[in-house]
Amino acid sequence: MPAVQNIRTLAFLGHAGAGKTTLVESLLALSGAINQAGSVEKGTTVCDYDPLEKEHQHTAKLAAAYLDHGDVRIHLLDTPGFPDFAGQAMAALDAVETVAAVINPQNDIEISARRAMLWAQTRKLCRVVVVNRIDCERLELEQLLSDLQSAFGRECLPLNLPAAGGTKVVDCFFNLDGEATDFGSVEAAHNAIVEQIVEVDEALTERYLNGEEVAPEELHDAFEQALREGHLLPVLFTSARTGAGLPQLLDFIARLAPNPLEGNPPLFEKWPGGDAEAAEPFNASHDPAEHVIAHVFKVEVDPYMGKIGTVRVLQGTLTPDSLLYAGEARKPFRVAHLYSVQGKTLTAIQSAGPGEICAITKIDDIHFDAVLHDAPEDSVLHFHPLPLPHAVYGLALRVKRRGEEQKLSEVLHRMALEDPGLEVESDPTTREIVIRGLGELHLGRVLERMRAQYKLEVDSHPPSIPYRETITAPAEGHHRHKKQSGGAGQFGEVYLRIAPLARGEGFRFKDAVKGGTIPGVFIPAVEKGVREALASGAIAGFPIQDVEVTVYDGKTHAVDGKEVAFVTAGRKAFVEAMLSASPVVLEPYVNLEITVPDFAMGDVSGELSSRRGQVTNTGGGRAGMLSISARAPLAELSDFQTRLKSLTGGQGSYTLELAEYEEVPPQVQTQLSAAFRPHVDEQ
Repeated sequence: MPAVQNIRTLAFLGHAGAGKTTLVESLLALSGAINQAGSVEKGTTVCDYDPLEKEHQHTAKLAAAYLDHGDVRIHLLDTPGFPDFAGQAMAALDAVETVAAVINPQNDIEISARRAMLWAQTRKLCRVVVVNRIDCERLELEQLLSDLQSAFGRECLPLNLPAAGGTKVVDCFFNLDGEATDFGSVEAAHNAIVEQIVEVDEALTERYLNGEEVAPEELHDAFEQALREGHLLPVLFTSARTGAGLPQLLDFIARLAPNPLEGNPPLFEKWPGGDAEAAEPFNASHDPAEHVIAHVFKVEVDPYMGKIGTVRVLQGTLTPDSLLYAGEARKPFRVAHLYSVQGKTLTAIQSAGPGEICAITKIDDIHFDAVLHDAPEDSVLHFHPLPLPHAVYGLALRVKRRGEEQKLSEVLHRMALEDPGLEVESDPTTREIVIRGLGELHLGRVLERMRAQYKLEVDSHPPSIPYRETITAPAEGHHRHKKQSGGAGQFGEVYLRIAPLARGEGFRFKDAVKGGTIPGVFIPAVEKGVREALASGAIAGFPIQDVEVTVYDGKTHAVDGKEVAFVTAGRKAFVEAMLSASPVVLEPYVNLEITVPDFAMGDVSGELSSRRGQVTNTGGGRAGMLSISARAPLAELSDFQTRLKSLTGGQGSYTLELAEYEEVPPQVQTQLSAAFRPHVDEQ
C-alpha cells in the first residue's frame, strides 16, 4: 500500500477522437504496467473493454487503470468523449485531484474539452491541457496555444514544446539546454512559467524581482498552489502514437501533480440530524489510521460478480475484513473482496489506503455516489456531486415479446445503476416506460446493450407529450343514473357546479349539499366519480387540472341508492359541466439554456421561432461561445437536439426545465380533440 504522499490521480477528459484511451494505453506500456500497448482499432486496450466499445471503437464508459513510476503510484481514469456520455465522464471528477483536458490539434478546442475545463474549474480541481497527436501533418500548434489562452486565460502556459516536426518534445521547466523547438524559445517559456508561479508566493516574488535565480526544485510548493488556485494551467505536448512527450508527461504527473494531501479536498457535507438545510463542509483527514471514509464513483453489474463498486478511499484503510455502512444504512456489510482495478482486470489486494482507487464486489447496498464508512456517526456524511446535465432526449419503450415486461423493468434498473446520466420513469399519465438520456447516441447505446447483453427486444418511440385539460369559465352539470335489471337496481342523481382555479392549483372538491338530498355516505362516491373523469379527460383524453367542483344537490333512493350509482352520476355530471365550461387543452412550456458558438446565434434563434419558441435573453461567453435563454413548448422540441447539433457543427448544447402550462393554439386543440375516442358510457 503506497503512502498517500506517493499517490497521484488524474482523469483524461476531452472530445471523442482526441486519443485519451490510446494515451492511457501508451502510458501503461511505457511504465511497464502492461507488456505492450493495445489498439483501439483492434479492441485490445485496457480501458475500452466493453464489447460495444470495441465494436464502435470509442469509449462509452468510465474506466480506471494504474501504473507505477518510480515510487509513485499513478491512478488514471479514461472517460468517454461524446457529450451524450457526459454522465460517465463527470463521475471521474470526484475521484481525482487533477483533470487533463486532451486536445486533438487537428480539430482545435472541441466542446467536450471546453466542458471538461469548466467542470474541473467548478470542482476546484487542478487542471492541465494535453495537446495530443502532435505528429499529425499541417498543424498550427502555435496558433492552438494562442487559442487555448483565449479560451481559458493567459495562465495556459507550455511546460514543454514540440520539436523536430512533432517527433520529440523539449522540457521547458526542469532542463534548460537551449534545444531548438518548432516554435517559441525554451528560455522564454521557462521564464513565463516561473513568473506565473512566483506570483502566488511573496517571498519568491521578491527573490525573482531582485534578479535572484530560483531553481525549479524550489518552486514545487508554489507550483502546487498555483495549480490549486487555477493560477497556472500547464500545457503539455504529446503523441500517444509515437511516444513523443510521454516521458515528460509521466514526469510531470509524478513530480508536479498534487497528491491527495495537496489537492483541493472533495466536496463532502455533514448533515446534522439528517437535515440537508444545515449542511456543513467536511474534509477527510487522509490519515490511514483513522476510521474509513470512501466514495463510490462507479458501479457496474456483472452476471457473475454482482455489483462492482469502484471506490476512492479518502480516509482510513480498507481491508477484506472491513465492516462498512453505505450512507445511512443501519446494517453493516463485510468487504470480503477487495481488488485493484486495471480496466476490466480485478486483482485481489489486502488493503487500500487514502488516495487509492480500488473495487469491492458482491455488495447489494452500494450505489453511485454512496459514502462508505465504518463509524455510525458518519452516516450523516453526504457527497455533494456536480449536477449532471439535464436528460433532454427521451424514448418510450414497449417489449416486443409479451411477458417480458418484468424483465424490461429489471434490465432498466440495472442499467440505471451503472449510468449516472440515464433516467428511467414510469409515466402514470401516459402509462409508458420512458428512458431519458443526454442524446440520441446515448439512448441508442442503451437499446443496443439491451439487445446484445440482455437479449431483450423492445420497440421505441418518442414519449407522449403530457398535455392537460382545464376550463376557462364556470358551468353546471347534472346526471341521473338509473339502472334496473330485475331485482334491486341502481339510482343516483347529482347536481354540481365547476369553476376554474388559478394555474397550478390542481383540484378542489366541495360538499354543499343541504338537507341530505345526497346522504353523506355517498359524497365520497361522487368525488370518486369526479376524480375518474379528471384522470380520463373530457375533450382530448388528458388529465384535467385547476378545477373546483362543488356538489350542491341530488337525489337518492331508499332501496336502489348505491355507491356505484353515485360514482357514475358524479363522473357524467362532471363531464357535462366540463363541456359547457369553455374547456381548453394545456401544453407544457419549458425554459431552455442553450450554449452555441457565436456564428450560429442567428440560425438557432430562427430555429426556436419556427418551433413557437421565444428568446428571452442572450449572454456572452469565452472563446466565441454564447448563451441563449429561451422558452418553448415541449411538444416542438422532440428533434431539437439533432437540429441544434446540425446548426452548430456539434458544438451546441442545452438544458431544459419545466416552466408552466399554457393553452395550445386552436388548431392544435382541434387536432388533439379529433383524435380523442371516449368510452361509450362517457358520451
